[in-house]
Amino acid sequence: MSHESGNVSPIFRIDVSADPSPTAEEGGTNVTTALLRQLVIGQQQTNQVLQELLQQTVTLQKQRHNELQQWKDSHPDLTRACRRAAETLSRVQTQFLENMTDEIQENEEALLDGEFMLNEFVDRFGPRLAHLNGVLQVLAQLGSGTPVEQ
Repeated sequence: MSHESGNVSPIFRIDVSADPSPTAEEGGTNVTTALLRQLVIGQQQTNQVLQELLQQTVTLQKQRHNELQQWKDSHPDLTRACRRAAETLSRVQTQFLENMTDEIQENEEALLDGEFMLNEFVDRFGPRLAHLNGVLQVLAQLGSGTPVEQ
């Protein structure tokens, strides 16, 4: 009963020879190692680019902060006025939001059921709220860090 080597599947063959040539498994390991090295190099390059981008962002933020501080130092009265205006406008914004939320509560069903009512609501409150927020943000930034004199 002899088994010919041609009848046995390559999956079940085991090479027990003393041949030092690399097997397919070792070749696969070499390819995997090379690919991992390439991935590491790519990740290092990405990290370097991100560090440079972060440094540029920090530099721009510092420059912007310094310019804003110079403006505040050059215009102390206007800076205090911006602070007072921002505080007043903040109270106005609070009242506006209270009115808006009251209107939402009163017209809940109409807003849910009708697209027309929703569009009217957004047209009425949306632009005002957006502009009010923008103006308030500018005034608050220009008046920040300044004590208000009464």
